[in-house]
Amino acid sequence: MVAPVVEQVRAWRPRVPGIAEVFHARFIGHVYPMHAHDSWTLLIVDDGAVRYDLDRHEHGVLGSVVSLLPPHVPHNGQAATEHGFRKRVLYLDHAGLSEAMIGRAVDTPTFTDPLLHRRVRRLHAVLDHPGDELEAASRLTLIHDRLRDLLRGTDPQPRHADPGLAHRLRHLLDSRIVEGLSLTEAAAVLHADPTHLIRAFSREFGMPPHQYLISRRVDHARPLLLSGMPARDVAAASGFHDQPHLTRHFKRILGTTPGQYARSADSTG
Repeated sequence: MVAPVVEQVRAWRPRVPGIAEVFHARFIGHVYPMHAHDSWTLLIVDDGAVRYDLDRHEHGVLGSVVSLLPPHVPHNGQAATEHGFRKRVLYLDHAGLSEAMIGRAVDTPTFTDPLLHRRVRRLHAVLDHPGDELEAASRLTLIHDRLRDLLRGTDPQPRHADPGLAHRLRHLLDSRIVEGLSLTEAAAVLHADPTHLIRAFSREFGMPPHQYLISRRVDHARPLLLSGMPARDVAAASGFHDQPHLTRHFKRILGTTPGQYARSADSTG
């Protein structure tokens, strides 16, 4: 006997500027009445399909389609199949997308754009892990950048190399390895647009700023582990959110856990 599918909801407010709420849901019979939000609604559907009415026009979301519902514009929503749907939603504030774009989003609220869909999926994956707020903010900035290009109906403009900016950002990150900094802080200190900041750094060093910072934190943790400091204390001393946060990135970079790495020192004496 096949177990019935249970409707599920999970919502939280991440510590990422620009994201008011993250909302994951599995619905079968629920039907949204006409309603409106004060924020932008960025929606992807992982399973099934959703149909909704916006400004008296019907739209649908499934597969690799991304939907952007503008603030203050009423819409409804329901499953487009009897099996329901599983969706992930980001409610975004007005900082990244101006109200001038609301009319364009009403006219074109859905995008079949693999790059945008991939960026949204990756951001959701990062938001599941507390401590990776710099990476989440960086990924959100690139999503804003892509949405603005799509809403304007233009191809992204070429960005010129800026190695000086990239090196200034690296110096700033090196000075804040443990305490860290937000993308907004870095942009303010360096008087640069966040998107340009990320692109300049990635072009110059072959990795985004958040990845560089994590690698430096792992380097900071290594001698502490070898000195015998407990992993939970090493995590705090190296700028990680907690021990699981340290373990996940340490293993991803070095191929072993902090505990195994620390114990290896005992076998070399």
